[in-house]
Amino acid sequence: MTVRQLPAGRVIAWMCIAHVVSLAGFSTYPALLPSLQTEWAMSGAEAGLLSGLFFAGYMVAVPVLTSLTDRIDARRVYFASTLAAAAGSAGFALLAQGPASGGAFQLLVGTGVAGTYMPGLRALTDNTAGGAQTRGIAFYTAIFGVGMAGSVLLAGEIAAVAGWRAAFAAAALGPLLAGAIVVIRLPPRTPERSTAPAKLLDFRPVLRNRAAMAFALGYAVHCWELFGTRSWLVAFLASAESAGGRAWPLGPIAITAIANTISPLASILGNELAMRTGRAGVIRAAMTASGLLTCGLGFLVGLPWYGLFLFVVLHMILIMTDSSALTAGLVQAAEPAIRGSAMALHSTLGFGAGFIAPLAFGAALDATGGGGGPVGWGAAYITLGVGGVLAPLVLRWGPRA
Repeated sequence: MTVRQLPAGRVIAWMCIAHVVSLAGFSTYPALLPSLQTEWAMSGAEAGLLSGLFFAGYMVAVPVLTSLTDRIDARRVYFASTLAAAAGSAGFALLAQGPASGGAFQLLVGTGVAGTYMPGLRALTDNTAGGAQTRGIAFYTAIFGVGMAGSVLLAGEIAAVAGWRAAFAAAALGPLLAGAIVVIRLPPRTPERSTAPAKLLDFRPVLRNRAAMAFALGYAVHCWELFGTRSWLVAFLASAESAGGRAWPLGPIAITAIANTISPLASILGNELAMRTGRAGVIRAAMTASGLLTCGLGFLVGLPWYGLFLFVVLHMILIMTDSSALTAGLVQAAEPAIRGSAMALHSTLGFGAGFIAPLAFGAALDATGGGGGPVGWGAAYITLGVGGVLAPLVLRWGPRA
């Protein structure tokens, strides 16, 4: 049977649309963290742990779900995972009564996203090639920020009108729509079984690929900074607004959404620059710059709202500059037969860092008194930024070109 071939542009468009709506529940908890922390009387470490449990679910599931795309159609993995993500958000809306039950549903949402993000990228790369594939990867990974911004806005607007449970319930609809898009609009692509690794979780071929591992380790550093920031940004801005004693013209949720909507352009442009000048140099420069700004961001909590707004946007732009370059580099460095396993390890390392980073951030806040002043927020952001400053040393283990 002849497999239907779609134009690359159409594949990229459908996958990016599905990617955005699949992330409807990604930032529901971080967007509502300040109110839930108060309602459930959580410490900073407990609130950070709930953010981290999302990434724990992701980290546990992604090696299996993404590696499966070396064996079965990525669309099937994607569709099943959208059901899990929807169930997690719906369960949080209906049944969560505190940190323990909320954490369980955060795990389930993370598991669902694990089977959509990288398997969705695999579906895209299975249906594209050449320059279109590289640019498709850049658009797909960059558009993550748009999905995250939409998730923040959706949560904030609905919670303001109908409460946090309604916000989680609405978030359950996005993954269902994403699953329908991928199953209906993309053709089936079943990999040749003979090309898959002998064992499902056999990562030895990936570990032997020095270039792929350099990008995967760099991605872990990137995600430590990115997801730690995204988990706590609304709370950081809310603390700054509260300390000022009056409401800002642009509130914490609006600023967070704007920063995450603008930053994907930096990811796309960063990948274009990397294609022309070399990935390693662009990645090292971007990580160093973002790491330095991250280390200083918490100490700026007392700035006027417009000053914080500008620094937060610049910060997210710098963090995202290397995002697509890292993932596109990994895909290109991995042989097609082990591409699913390479993506699995890449994502496991990245989201594993995303699991620990929010907890480390919250623990730093607690260790400095939990007051949220310049010292507390400064110490917390240093835990995120130090990795970016040291990242060039990590990446020198890999190839220079």
